[in-house]
Amino acid sequence: MKSFIYKTVIAVIAIVLVYELTIAKQIKNITSKSDILLSKEGRKDGVDKIREELKKAIKKERYLSKEDAKLINDFLNKIALELAEAEKNN
Repeated sequence: MKSFIYKTVIAVIAIVLVYELTIAKQIKNITSKSDILLSKEGRKDGVDKIREELKKAIKKERYLSKEDAKLINDFLNKIALELAEAEKNN
């Protein structure tokens, strides 16, 4: 009977340690990042970072490479075509 209790206690401690060292760290990491995004200061910082990046992009002579610009243009044209077809079907 004593060995069963010892084995059970050791198993429970092992499970708790594994949980704390793996899953709990990930959960804490995700919650801390979500707290930053959900707080008022975090949102302000995010908006400020977006503004800074937009200012940098405006100052650049060319933001996208020619290949990327063509790829995005082709993608948008395909979406526009599919939307037009969907409009005709309705």
